[in-house]
Amino acid sequence: MKVHFIAIGGSAMHNLAIALHLKGYEVTGSDDEIFEPAKSRLARYGLLPDTIGWHPEKLTPEVDAVILGMHARIDNPELNKAKELGLKIFSYPEYLYEQSKDKVRIVVGGSHGKTTITAMIIHVLQQNHVECDYMVGALLDGFDVMVRLSETAKVMVIEGDEYLTSPIDRRPKFHLYQPTIGIVSGIAWDHVNVFPTFDIYVKQFEIFANMIPANGKFIYCEDDETLCGVANQVTTAPKQPYGVHPYHIVDSITYLETPYGDVPLQIFGKHNLKNLNAARYACMAAGVREEDFYKAISSFKGASKRLELVVRKDSFAMYKDFAHSPSKLKATVSAVREQYPNHHLIACMELHTFSSLTEQFLTQYAGAMDEADEAIVYYSPEAIRHKRLPELSEESVLKAFGRPDLMVMTDSQALENKLLHIPTVGTVLLMMSSGDFNGINLNKLGEKIISLPL
Repeated sequence: MKVHFIAIGGSAMHNLAIALHLKGYEVTGSDDEIFEPAKSRLARYGLLPDTIGWHPEKLTPEVDAVILGMHARIDNPELNKAKELGLKIFSYPEYLYEQSKDKVRIVVGGSHGKTTITAMIIHVLQQNHVECDYMVGALLDGFDVMVRLSETAKVMVIEGDEYLTSPIDRRPKFHLYQPTIGIVSGIAWDHVNVFPTFDIYVKQFEIFANMIPANGKFIYCEDDETLCGVANQVTTAPKQPYGVHPYHIVDSITYLETPYGDVPLQIFGKHNLKNLNAARYACMAAGVREEDFYKAISSFKGASKRLELVVRKDSFAMYKDFAHSPSKLKATVSAVREQYPNHHLIACMELHTFSSLTEQFLTQYAGAMDEADEAIVYYSPEAIRHKRLPELSEESVLKAFGRPDLMVMTDSQALENKLLHIPTVGTVLLMMSSGDFNGINLNKLGEKIISLPL
């Protein structure tokens, strides 16, 4: 098979390209910009384009499939050439379905927790020697790629994003995977540039849930009122609600309470104990015994940037998390507060997504950081200009969060300097963003903090 990628440098796209290369396909691709780590990873496998830009001459009748990335525009010259030649054109999710249509597809959807639940399922299946293909939104510990495709696996686990499929297909990605077992972790309005009202956003999850066949299962969080309303509309698939798994904490370690005894975990937080329960039901639906699930999950360390420990020294700890939506932000702060009840908690988040930088949406953040002893919100005016959004004032951010002592910062160097002067005795620093605080290396920052004199 010869496959060509239009916009090969994307996070998901370059991982799929590597997966197909490892499967033995002949892979080519183009892009008008390729950043790290995609650049180095493509180069390692001999897939990095010789030159940056679009090259219609790469499209020939011998190409079996063209995969179109979301980064490409609708008038892309390679896309036009592919259409002229009558080549088969797939979006990223369409091609994943094409590769998995004869498998049991476990699709994990929801406004938050998707990556963690997907990673948990993959971890447990592998620990129990159940071969699976997968697509997950973060690089997992011990894995070289975020996508695996094979001829032999009978199960595929897919993180199901609700964002648009491609420039020529406006359907949400997770609709195209056609789930056998479908999970929805929760519904919190996001992507306001695509789903302008909450009702339109919720409708996408209703469509997803009603795709699940009678021999499948719909697994959903019973603590989400909106999601329960969606579940009430499901008439075909068997339904399995879930909540927080019973647990207790001893000396900052979380233990599951199970019929097989207490199970120590390497993760923590009520939201993660909900994620774990979703993964438990999915793995059991895929044939894993409950007792074997518990044995396997005890060694799960978490997905990258999902409440990931950066550094720890004496009574100081620093975590980083992908939290950016209001609900995830609140859940993450609450999780750290519960795990470290006697520490001074400093929570710092970056407004980075299109939604979070929109003044209309900002009000959703009210109270999201109230459990932190100190709260800092950073945003980049440059990012706002790049996204072509109206200017955002520090006063509007302060008002939206509803916390008078909130510190609002717009200079990343000033933010880093401030964090280098925080007290470290009995302190937990929590850094939350889907970006990088305009270039702050959090691992290096953590090492600098713990190297400073007390």
